[in-house]
Amino acid sequence: MYKAHVYVVLKPGVLDPKGDAVKKSLHVMGYKGVNEVRIGKFIEVWLEAESREEALRKVEKMSAELLANPVIEDYRVEIVGGE
Repeated sequence: MYKAHVYVVLKPGVLDPKGDAVKKSLHVMGYKGVNEVRIGKFIEVWLEAESREEALRKVEKMSAELLANPVIEDYRVEIVGGE
């Protein structure tokens, strides 16, 4: 069994209204030095695979097909545990 971490973030240039709202709230709280906040997703996937490389290929495919929207999001996959 392998464990993967998938990090999904908006592509540069894509508007991030959630990030803007968090930035404004941080400014109100006194964190004036915050210039930008981008909100993303962190996903953990546990899966069966014959090797670390196969696990990476499978999770890359899952990410491209479902976990991320490749039109507006970038993603990065790490295999962090397993056999």
